[in-house]
Amino acid sequence: MKSRREFLKEAATGAVLLGSSAAAGKLARAGMLDTHAAQNTARKPKVVIARDAALHGAGAHPDEQRVLNLLDKAMAAYTGREKPVEAWKSAIPAKILNGGVIGLKVNGLGGRGISTHAALILAIAERLQQAGVRAGNILVWDRNARDLEACGMSVNTDPSRVRCYGNDVGGYEAEQSSWGTANIRLAKILTRECAMVINLPILKDHDLAGVTFAMKNMYGVVDRPDQLHASHCNPSVADLNAIAVVREKVWLTIGDAISSVYDGGPSFRPERLWYPNALVVGEDRVAVDHTAWQLIERKRAEAGMPTLEAAGRAPKYIATAADAAHRLGACDPQRIRLVEV
Repeated sequence: MKSRREFLKEAATGAVLLGSSAAAGKLARAGMLDTHAAQNTARKPKVVIARDAALHGAGAHPDEQRVLNLLDKAMAAYTGREKPVEAWKSAIPAKILNGGVIGLKVNGLGGRGISTHAALILAIAERLQQAGVRAGNILVWDRNARDLEACGMSVNTDPSRVRCYGNDVGGYEAEQSSWGTANIRLAKILTRECAMVINLPILKDHDLAGVTFAMKNMYGVVDRPDQLHASHCNPSVADLNAIAVVREKVWLTIGDAISSVYDGGPSFRPERLWYPNALVVGEDRVAVDHTAWQLIERKRAEAGMPTLEAAGRAPKYIATAADAAHRLGACDPQRIRLVEV
């Protein structure tokens, strides 16, 4: 039997991942999401922060088995189901488990020092297959091959394996999609291939937007993200996420807060590197981003740095996304059910 390290190494280079068992689940929201998800949407949105202080051990890279264990802890806290496979069957609609393509939208823009960790990506791919998703129906995805390589992944288009490629392979729609200030062409991976997307951003400070996490990770699904950076990315981040296909297909965020930069982002800044050793999980993208913002603010305070508002770059797009026009989620902490494990 292969060790977990061998399994992860082969998966990262395009080798076949674990097989899967039959899928199950209930349908609810829009006839697709399960009862747990529907209740979570109707009530206070739940956001889980799961931590493991020993995640990195003595090395610079997180321990692979501990990352899997942390993912299991986070999903158990989020779904209320202790067994990992049952937790994933609860979180993913049955009709998608039984044949839909699930996109894992990662973020490698910051380079190898501050990108979505391969150990997390591969742990999610492993659990999805154990829950019933066919390997070829999992698509790890970002803007291009460079960004994917920064995450420790390799391009692979073999439909019998977990696939991994970017918009440079998949292309963009010829027609623009529009909402407010966002007038862009969307990636075909999002519009045509994926039945749903699990958002895997990495927690970072941002020199314009203040914070980049769940909602801003969607800048990686458009042809010209540079057109969406005016006025500290407000309201462009909210407008992009309000586009119907983005709103409807991006259902779950499993945010990578294993490592982070709390100042000078979004690029890698080793002098501002920080190890929260955490995952942030939620369906409400606004609540997830508000939670991420507070994590960064607390770290900045510990480091004796000014708040993002005092620095002139508060992430105002988060409140915009919650307003009456966008209705993308909750940014009032009194309306967010925060669970820390």
